[in-house]
Amino acid sequence: MTSALPAQLYLASDSLPEILSKPIIWAKPDFMIPKGTRVSILCQGTPEAVEYQLYFEGHLSAQRRPKQLGRRNIAMFHIPAMTPHTAGQYKCVYRRKKLWSEPSDPLDLVVTEMYDTPTLSVHPGPEVPSGKNVTFYCRLGTATSTFFLLKEGRSSRPQHRYGNTQVEFPMGPVTTAHRGTYRCFGSYNNYAWSFPSEPVKLLVTGDPQSVLRTPDLAVWDHTAQNLLRMGLAFLVLVALMCLLAEDCLWRKRNQEKANGASSQECRRRFRTQRRLDK
Repeated sequence: MTSALPAQLYLASDSLPEILSKPIIWAKPDFMIPKGTRVSILCQGTPEAVEYQLYFEGHLSAQRRPKQLGRRNIAMFHIPAMTPHTAGQYKCVYRRKKLWSEPSDPLDLVVTEMYDTPTLSVHPGPEVPSGKNVTFYCRLGTATSTFFLLKEGRSSRPQHRYGNTQVEFPMGPVTTAHRGTYRCFGSYNNYAWSFPSEPVKLLVTGDPQSVLRTPDLAVWDHTAQNLLRMGLAFLVLVALMCLLAEDCLWRKRNQEKANGASSQECRRRFRTQRRLDK
């Protein structure tokens, strides 16, 4: 079927104001498929979905009844052998009763191994300290129009640059998040790529936060030492003041005792003298 996707397909009817959420679309084993390899496109809607439609470049490509895989309601569309004619952008929709969902996000399906193998290098080298800048160079012997750089990983998105035989992919300042294995591809369009380059593993050493923390720790150590010295000096001063106060009290008490003893002696002598006079 090659009928164009009608605009009203995505809209709820007047009697059904509800709008279904868009389905999820993905490819197995990956969105990059070597030429001649089988690939499956999966579309997941709500548990009540009764029909799915797959659209390729805006045109109806296939429709399926769903399969219940556990709690997931999924339709599977198979491409027996990947070619440049099956590479491109796919979307899917599902139906619940008479209501069609919104379209899924686009799935860009790429066929690889279409051209020569490029070479990939990284400068200043595959191992750099955190915070430095690096540049990947992708080169292809036969002229092309676009280059793609891809970091291995499920959530990775390819970067692209336009060029003839070589392009640069500057990157940085790098962090440990940039660690990983990279490959590049050459292409004449967004969906037909060359063989992948040999992998280049980028190792980023160190942690920029630890570099920033080092002077902070030094300042903190210096401040802590000064505070400790000031605290000790204060304690010594307090101890000296306590000793002086105690000494003053001791002298005062001794003086009072001495004065008291002298007064008693004077009174004793006065009484004795009076008795002698009588």
